[in-house]
Amino acid sequence: MEALRSYLRESWQEFAHRTTWPTWIILQRSAVVVIVASLVFALIVFAMDKGLSTVLDFVYSIFA
Repeated sequence: MEALRSYLRESWQEFAHRTTWPTWIILQRSAVVVIVASLVFALIVFAMDKGLSTVLDFVYSIFA
């Protein structure tokens, strides 16, 4: 049980005193970058899906 207490105490010390946290401005900028990158990735996947769907519909219409 003492080992668990020691672990939790050391973890809290690390968390509270030795960890560097980003500023609010940096956090906001990083969030915007993640959102924009996610939207771009989603649009690329959407375009690929639509293109492949169109090609397959054409191929199926030829052989059906």
